[in-house]
Amino acid sequence: MRKKKEYFTENQRKISMYSKALSNPVRVFILDFLLKNASTCCYSGDMIEELPIARSTLSEHLSELKRAGLIQGEINPPYIKYCINRENWEEAKRLLSNFFKQ
Repeated sequence: MRKKKEYFTENQRKISMYSKALSNPVRVFILDFLLKNASTCCYSGDMIEELPIARSTLSEHLSELKRAGLIQGEINPPYIKYCINRENWEEAKRLLSNFFKQ
């Protein structure tokens, strides 16, 4: 069986994933909110008070950011606490910065 040729590098895939996560203003707001409160993690209820969206919509945006690895959640029933995933956030900054410097 022949191995399929890869057309995209790992960095290209990651840049695409991070860019998709950043492609919605609500998700940018969430990241900004978490970064401004970086010394502590935040509950989704803290964010919903700041946004004109339904809780279910906020949940979808949080899920997209988690899938991209930019945030992490800790479940403390019935609440979920969210924080920036520092390692992936630094990687996203580095990859996007290098990409835009080209």
